Formats: sequence, structure tokens, C-alpha cells
Amino acid sequence: MKPLQIVILAAGKGTRMYSEKPKVLHALAGKPLVQHVLDCAVALQPQQVCVVYGHGGEAVPQAMRQYPAQFVVQEPQLGTGHAVQQAMPQLADTGQVMVLYGDVPLIQHSTLHRMQQAGDGLVLLTVNLANPTGYGRIVRNGQGDVLGIVEEKDASPEQREICEVHTGILLAPAKQLREWLNKLRNDNAQGEYYLTDVVGMAVQQGVTVHTVQPAHEWEIHGINSKAQLAVLERTWQQVEAARLLALGVTLADPARLDVRGKLKCGQDVEIDVGCIFEGEVSLGNNVQVGAYSVIRNAVIADGTIIAPYSSIDSSEVGANCRIGPYARLRPGSKLHDEVHIGNFVEVKNSEIALGSKANHLSYIGDSTVGSRVNIGAGTITCNYDGANKYRTIIEDDAFIGSDTQLVAPVTVGKGATIGAGSTITKDAPAGELTLSRSKQITIAGWKRPQKGKK
Repeated sequence: MKPLQIVILAAGKGTRMYSEKPKVLHALAGKPLVQHVLDCAVALQPQQVCVVYGHGGEAVPQAMRQYPAQFVVQEPQLGTGHAVQQAMPQLADTGQVMVLYGDVPLIQHSTLHRMQQAGDGLVLLTVNLANPTGYGRIVRNGQGDVLGIVEEKDASPEQREICEVHTGILLAPAKQLREWLNKLRNDNAQGEYYLTDVVGMAVQQGVTVHTVQPAHEWEIHGINSKAQLAVLERTWQQVEAARLLALGVTLADPARLDVRGKLKCGQDVEIDVGCIFEGEVSLGNNVQVGAYSVIRNAVIADGTIIAPYSSIDSSEVGANCRIGPYARLRPGSKLHDEVHIGNFVEVKNSEIALGSKANHLSYIGDSTVGSRVNIGAGTITCNYDGANKYRTIIEDDAFIGSDTQLVAPVTVGKGATIGAGSTITKDAPAGELTLSRSKQITIAGWKRPQKGKK
């Protein structure tokens, strides 16, 4: 295959988005529109990627700085042809140049790969639309050869009846593209330099014009408003739901699922309604995810049940655990097998070993918890003194009574018992009962304060 260079046009303001944010930085499926395009571009292994940006200043290059791409500004914005002209000084004359769009986020690698295989000459990505309004029409001769592209504002009534349209995405020989761009004129209804005019130039020079069509119409849908963004978001989620169903995942309602990243599922996974998966999430065999749970960058092992309204972020959960409802695992949490984290329990930056339980209303932060530990309701680890954080260690088989405060740094020894209502500031020895309570007294004659009269 010939060497490939890619230009991504991302300079549009997106007036109809009604936002200060550049249009291409609005998110679809959890990441900016232009990032979808960059990921697809990088997968083609090009020699060079050049992003043309404009509105929003340096916001686009700053947001996408992790990509090995060149960023060039288009100012003022004088059309798509003018935009590609800004990128050409960064590109070599060898190989091919592919033009993509930062606001057309769902273009697929397989479609672009087929464009590369279409043959020598100019390759256009076209599609037949039931309603082609707004798109440039593909004009062919009687033999079916492409003669050119006519933008809708410049099209005759007959040409507007054509249903085959140009998506804007094309692949051209680099050297010839540079030549054609230098010949562009702006004598059209918009007063802009149209990239599509290079098609007519190619035909005049006898260059073969190939067309390729995407496997799915949604691949070429662009975003110009929040309404279009919402429609395409739901379209993509339906695609994701169909993929999961085909792999054997049980979805209580495919219309109520949000995958904002990559979701990998084992066999016999069940996902209830309203669940959100962000980043990279892996669900093992027989995992059940309860309604309205949010899971981000997490690995969940086989047989674990996540009850409704649970939140798991940047954590690892072992096999046959029970999480929730209303549980929260914050970044850095690692649960070994058969751990129970119950309702309104929060775990942060802690490791909890085999078979331990915290079933009610507790906070476990910056802690190392051994196996078979029982943590009673209302227990908290006091790990922060206002300036520094310290670690709590609870060894195997310890029993922590309800409403206990463990003031770190502190260690509860193996098999130790902490009496309910204790504040533990010193290490509790293994195998012993440790508690701290003041003597219970009753104050005779005490009266509860009353609100004053207004």
C-alpha cells in the first residue's frame, strides 16, 4: 500500500452548538469528536497526521496533545479547500493524502481501509441518502463515470434530485492534490474554496475517480448542533448494544445503555437498565450489574454481583464479590475474592483480602484489610490529619465493632476485636478485645434546650 498522510479538518466554530467550546471538542460516547477521528486515523498507521484547527485558539491542540500529530491553524476560514491548503506545507509529495473531518466522529477503520484498496487515482467516499439535502451531489455521465461534485447551493433543480452524495472524505495522490489545490477558485455562491472542486480537475486530467461507500450510513453523519449530537450518541449506543447482544450479553433494555469507552464482557453477563461504562471496563463470566450503576476503568472478576446504584472507579474487584447497593469504590481500590461491600460503604485506595465484609455505612480509606475481617456499621478510618494521609492496617480475622473510628496510622492485630463505639488511636494487639468508652452516666434534671420565642 502507498505511504499515507492524513489531514483532519477541525477548524469549524459550530455556531449552532451555542457553546464557547470548539465544536470538535464536544463529546460523543465519552470522548471528543475529533478524538474518535484521530483514533481511527492512527489505526491506519499513516506517516503523518495533520489537524487543521481554528476557533477556540489552542484548545484543540492542547486537548489532543497526546497524539503524534501536527497542528496548523486556519485563519480566516475560507472553506474546505483553503483548510487543506494550510496543511500541505507539512506534507510530502509522495504517497496519498486522506482528508477526514473532526466533526464526523464515527467513520470506521474498515471503510477507510477499503478506500486505500480502491485503486490508483482519486477515491471518494460517497453514500446514497433518501434525503440528500445539504450535501454535494455526485454527477456522473451515462457510463457511470464521475464527472464532478456540485454543492447544493450551486446545484440545478435536476442535480438536486441526485441521491448519491459526497461525504467530504477523499483520498488523493499527494503531488496532484497540491497542484489541484493551487488552482482552486472561490467564484461560487458561498465565496469559498471548495475541496470538492478538485474532482472536476482530476476528471479533466483523465485521472480515474473511484467511489467507495461505507457499510453504515451513520459513519458519515456530521455534527452541527446539540440535537444532531444527541441523535448520533443514541445511534452509537444502539450499535454498541447490538454488539454486546451478539456476544451473548443480556441487556435488560438495549435502549438504556451507555458505553463511553471499551466494554469487554465474558459469558452470561447481565446488565440492567441505566448503566454507564466509561474508559476500559472488563466484566468476567456471570457478572451481574444492577440498574443505574456507573463503572469506570475497572476489572470485575467472575461471578461478582453489583447491586443497583453502585459506583466503581479505577478499581479491581475479585471473583464472587457482592457490591452495593449504593456502594462506592474510588480509585486505587482492590478487592480480593468473596469480599462484601454493602450499602453506603465507600472504599478508597485500599486493599481488602479474601472474604472480608463491610456491609453498612462505612468509610475505608488508605487501608490494608486482611482476610475474613468483619467491619461493623458506621466504622471509619480517619486517614487524613489535614495535611498528610496515613495508612490503617487491619490483619486477618479481626472484628471491628460498629461506630468505630480507627485513627491512622494504626494497626489492628490478627484476630483482634474492637468494641463498638471505640476511637482507636494506638495499635490494638492480636487476639485481644480493645475498646475505648467513657463511663455511662445520667444527668438528673437536665433539660433539653428550647427555641426562643420570636
